Amino acid sequence: MEHHYEPRNSTEAALYEYKYGLGIFTEKMPELAHHYNAFTEQCFKEGTLGQKEKQLIALGISLYSQDEYCIIYHLKGCLDQGATEEQILEAVGVTAAFGGGAAMSQAVTLVQEAIAELNQPRQ
Repeated sequence: MEHHYEPRNSTEAALYEYKYGLGIFTEKMPELAHHYNAFTEQCFKEGTLGQKEKQLIALGISLYSQDEYCIIYHLKGCLDQGATEEQILEAVGVTAAFGGGAAMSQAVTLVQEAIAELNQPRQ
C-alpha cells in the first residue's frame, strides 16, 4: 500500500521536497552521497561545540548564502536541538551584520514563517 504524504504547511512541503530530491540523488549517485553524508554527520557530531551551536552556525551560513532549503532544514535542526526562538533570532542578527539586507530579508520572512509553522501542534 502506497503512503502519500500531505504536508501541513509550506515549511513541511519544502523539507519533504529536499528529502525526496536527496533520495533520488542518492539512488543515482550512491557512492558520492554516502561519502557526503558521512562527512556531514561527522561535522555535526557533538564535540567541543554542541549540536545546537552547530545548527545555529549552519543556519547563519544558510542565511548568508541565501539557500532556502538549507535555511529551513537547519532551522528545524535548531528547534530539534532545543534552540529557543530568541537564540535563533540572535544568530540571525549576527548573520545580518555580515550578510546585510539579504540575510535580514530571509529572517523577517522565511525564518519567522518556518518557526511558526514548525511549532504548530500536530492534529
